[in-house]
Amino acid sequence: MTARQRLRIVPSQFVVEHLPNSTFPEDDDWIALVRAPEGLTAVREAPGWAEGERWKGIYGDSAHGLDQPGMLAALVGPLADAAIPVFVASTYHADLVLVPDHRLEEASTVLRAAGHRIAD
Repeated sequence: MTARQRLRIVPSQFVVEHLPNSTFPEDDDWIALVRAPEGLTAVREAPGWAEGERWKGIYGDSAHGLDQPGMLAALVGPLADAAIPVFVASTYHADLVLVPDHRLEEASTVLRAAGHRIAD
């Protein structure tokens, strides 16, 4: 498996939205977009009034190349083994792994047990 990663918790809360009839959002308040045949998925910072599930982000503190295999698997594998749902938005340098807000502490414990460091 991949070398241990230094991670940090992103201070914001996020929402993941499915916009089935959109090709681009009407605003620019999104963090990540994925366009697929079934519509658009948008990750946004959660506004105070938002309903539904909120997510917390775990992000790699040190960049890695696109040719370095196993970096994402090293994070989502232990989370899957612990039955913690994830939503992932990858960047050029690292991966943003979202976990349900109410499972952040558990996810942090699981990732630390897998050998990753999470900045407090």
